Amino acid sequence: MNCWEFKCCGLEPDGKNTGKFGVCRVAVDSKFNGINNGTNAGRYCWKVKVSEDNHPSATKTLSKIMSCIDCDFFKKVKIEEKHNFSFLIQIDKSSVEL
Repeated sequence: MNCWEFKCCGLEPDGKNTGKFGVCRVAVDSKFNGINNGTNAGRYCWKVKVSEDNHPSATKTLSKIMSCIDCDFFKKVKIEEKHNFSFLIQIDKSSVEL
């Protein structure tokens, strides 16, 4: 299950909210395809930078990280992937891994 399926945001290609917000980069970012067993960045959504213009839940980087850590979908992926879980993010040229 990918984030757009779990959250029912409707921001995947042909989703119900793409007319208003456009397609979310998470759903189409193929460079993260397969990470945490997701389609595109669908199970690595916390890694993709999204703008407030095209994603209603986007926030500043640190706030986004904290909201991701508290997200039910993030917790689900972390439990399902166990030792294979990937959460590497970049903040001002330094990496943080949980």
